[in-house]
Amino acid sequence: MVAKKKGKRDLPAALAKMADEVIGSANKGKTPTLDIPVRSLANVRFNEQKRYIEMGSAKQEREFFNVNMAKKFMQTMCVAAACRQLEDEGKTTSIRDLFYMIKHRIDGSNENTVDDQSESDAVIEDLEVTAQFIREELNLFAENKGALAGEITLVDSGDTIDGRAVGSGGWAIPSIVEEDVIQFKKCTANFVLLIEKGAVWHRLNQDKFWRKHKCIILHGGGQPPRGVRRLCYRFVNELKLPLYVYVDNDPWGYYIYSVVKQGSINLAFESQRMAVPSARFIGLSSFDPEKFGLDKKSTAIGLDEGDIRRAKEILAYPWFQSKEWQKEIHNMLANGAKFELEALTNKSISFVTEEYLPRKIKEKDFLD
Repeated sequence: MVAKKKGKRDLPAALAKMADEVIGSANKGKTPTLDIPVRSLANVRFNEQKRYIEMGSAKQEREFFNVNMAKKFMQTMCVAAACRQLEDEGKTTSIRDLFYMIKHRIDGSNENTVDDQSESDAVIEDLEVTAQFIREELNLFAENKGALAGEITLVDSGDTIDGRAVGSGGWAIPSIVEEDVIQFKKCTANFVLLIEKGAVWHRLNQDKFWRKHKCIILHGGGQPPRGVRRLCYRFVNELKLPLYVYVDNDPWGYYIYSVVKQGSINLAFESQRMAVPSARFIGLSSFDPEKFGLDKKSTAIGLDEGDIRRAKEILAYPWFQSKEWQKEIHNMLANGAKFELEALTNKSISFVTEEYLPRKIKEKDFLD
């Protein structure tokens, strides 16, 4: 099973259109403006049909001749120009590098174009939603985070990577995993397993879980970064593989799963190219300690006030309203305890690979 490479979207045309609109307004004697989609909770909704979080249609005008908006307008154009330069030169750079690319003293003033990276990071997100190109398509990357191993051969910037022969550390998943960088050459996997923690991923890799069960295993070191989420999206949509998410039994693990499945409230503009509505929760469930005979006295961790508050917030999310999820979260609260993935080691060092996950998969014991 091999995914076909598609043509790259026309970033220069999208950025040129933005510039032409600004220049056109100036030539007509009008105030140059940019229409920026509003990135706030008030402009976010859960699309029941598509089953992911998406942005609404609300926009705000960013005017050049407005003392409160002029600097932000200038920063937006600076970031757009830098991204166009990267595209023209066929290069990528980090979001930290981009901060320095656009930082300089404004002529005739004592001000800089940007003083802190948080300013340029926010503008990058504005540009993403305005031009409708995600950060990675703008040739910007963050630090690598996460690793992969398993039944797939892929091509990374021209180099062939065999997921079956990547050693104990796995293939380091890059921030940019778009089709012009990463191509899928050969895949013999039956499913993808996304694991919350690197330490647990190492157990599965050392035990060659991926070989015995014909799968791809990857982790994102906690909340998976955009590169890992985007790669999962591609596995599901291009290779038609099911995605199972394996996280701690606590409110934060539930939230990680929901971000993978429905998208992030803060980054709702990315959902259509990152969320995987078909993803399934494979564990750790609040019912698993009893089902698998865990010693609760030695493995349970009491819920603190923050856990309880977060669990109650999650209970109200539209995407957690199913009968099964309400039962799952209420059971965790009733237990007054949470369990980490590593708790399964209390049974035996390889209990997770030899008994827990094989049984879960065989019995299709998932939450949707």
